[in-house]
Amino acid sequence: MVTDLKSILNTWHAQKDTQEWVLATLYKIEGSSYRKLGAMMLISSLGQRLGMLSGGCLEADIQRHAKQVMGTLTSKTISYDATDEDDLTFQLGIGCGGIVHILLQPIHKNNEYLQLDHVFKALSDTKPGQYSQQVTPVLPQGSGVFTQNDEQHDLSMNRKAKLVEINHATWLQTSIYPPPHLLIVGGGADAIPVYALAKQLGWSVSVWDTRAANAKREYFKNADAILRCSPSELKTYCEKHKVDAVILMAHSVELDASVLAQFVSLPFKYIGLLGPAHRREQVLQHANTTIKNVHAPVFGPVGLNLGGDSPESIALSLISEIHAVLSNKNAQSLSNWGQEVC
Repeated sequence: MVTDLKSILNTWHAQKDTQEWVLATLYKIEGSSYRKLGAMMLISSLGQRLGMLSGGCLEADIQRHAKQVMGTLTSKTISYDATDEDDLTFQLGIGCGGIVHILLQPIHKNNEYLQLDHVFKALSDTKPGQYSQQVTPVLPQGSGVFTQNDEQHDLSMNRKAKLVEINHATWLQTSIYPPPHLLIVGGGADAIPVYALAKQLGWSVSVWDTRAANAKREYFKNADAILRCSPSELKTYCEKHKVDAVILMAHSVELDASVLAQFVSLPFKYIGLLGPAHRREQVLQHANTTIKNVHAPVFGPVGLNLGGDSPESIALSLISEIHAVLSNKNAQSLSNWGQEVC
């Protein structure tokens, strides 16, 4: 199951003309909801469900409504009320206790695929933009308008959506950002769970290691790139492919330092150095630099204090820290801040 928009659209794009499709979008929330405003799900005539709009309790019923939309080629809105004893959501005893409103739109050539192909191309080209859908009055054929932003994308992973009134119509406007791009320096065994967790989140992942025994494609099958270039060429790659975060875990002070020396001026959101504090200082010394001279924030030792010392636990700790930094969050327990958790 993948829920990030780029992965969803990647699967859909290859089959967009071989099946009938419906786009389901969460356009309004009252109270609590499992997913946030602007969450999307694609449903096919062969029963494929790409993405989720709830914790799994509503998808089958959403699919039933989607089949009606396929048959009529007419958009519709549906609602689920977990506060109403007569509502399906309440009867299932599942949900976050709020009311969610969902827009269902047919996708086909005659309505320009709701411009989802433009969204997919932009995400593939690491370009951000804004996706707009008219909610009310409901347009029978559906509407989707994508406007690309050619400026450097916001590194925050928070997809922001809002309802706006334009010419007596209500539109949902959703900010679309490319997935984060993580560079792993070092392709040893402990890099595999880091790569796997990042890919599961839908991130782009590149792995660099000049040692022939490391970074083998068989262990990083879905990595976006396996790199063995020089550190200076790696710098160029990061600039061209808009790398957001870097983790230095080559288990070689010389290799980590050779890369860090090239990265001093690059505007990453995160640079992490695996290992204890004294090793971090060794890497900085070999790179002939200091933390103050590095443009990006440097983290080392890396990771959140989650406990555990296995490669998988370290990967979870590390990816969690990067996720929080890219999302501009404090990584504290939500219960400590009086926020609801479903």
